[in-house]
Amino acid sequence: MLVSGPALSITGGHWDENYLAPQFAFSNDGVADGVDEAMKKVRENIKYGADLIKVMATGGVVTQGDNPALPQYSEEELKAIVETAHSLGRKVAAHAHAAPGVRNSVLSGADSIEHGSYITDEDVQLMKEHGTYLVPTVYLEDWLLQNMQSLGYTPDMMEKVKIVIPIAHKNLSHAFKSGVKVAFGTDAAVYPHGLNGHEFGKMVEMGLTPLQAIQAGTVNAADLLGWSDRVGTIEPGKFADLVAVGDDPIANVRVLENVRFVMKGGELIKNEQ
Repeated sequence: MLVSGPALSITGGHWDENYLAPQFAFSNDGVADGVDEAMKKVRENIKYGADLIKVMATGGVVTQGDNPALPQYSEEELKAIVETAHSLGRKVAAHAHAAPGVRNSVLSGADSIEHGSYITDEDVQLMKEHGTYLVPTVYLEDWLLQNMQSLGYTPDMMEKVKIVIPIAHKNLSHAFKSGVKVAFGTDAAVYPHGLNGHEFGKMVEMGLTPLQAIQAGTVNAADLLGWSDRVGTIEPGKFADLVAVGDDPIANVRVLENVRFVMKGGELIKNEQ
């Protein structure tokens, strides 16, 4: 596992839970405002073992009161976060729905854009120029629409789900077809673990080929993590982390939702005949 520790957020932003009354003076771990605070928080996360830095560059969908169509951290703050992380050998994943947040994150040198709901053609071109990965988390869209009524979300959150998801579907489909680099990600834990494989089918439904979707979860993901020497392909000297399914996933990528064989580090974990 590569872990980020507390995600960086502005005060009252996506990750700074803002449900308590002012007298509680609550601020979530990871909150940092301004260049100096943000740099310090990056260093603090790394001090306590973070393998990478996660930053909330824009508002989010399933938090109360913020707007995913608007940026939160400034380009100056994001540049300080990324430069500090990179100088200490850590990559940066930027949660960014809003187009200005995507742009600012890419120009600041972030290694990946998580979600990218409002991504534009200009953003895609910038990402191509900078080699930035898009981690789209698209199966989450379907799952939220089907399950949000039972999740205890506020009316504000549910309204954002209804607004953002159709926009994200259109923009991300266009980004896929425009050739942006894609790495597999799920936002799992927002929805239950075990459904992660549904991401493949959704990516194909939205414009990737089955092979491109599989590459997003193998060679591309390994490259984004900086682990191409260990995972992503089946070669001598790499981790023997393998799965097998009952049919050809190039013909039907949804067979990856029903994994029948699992090997991790050369150890057999699951084997269904």
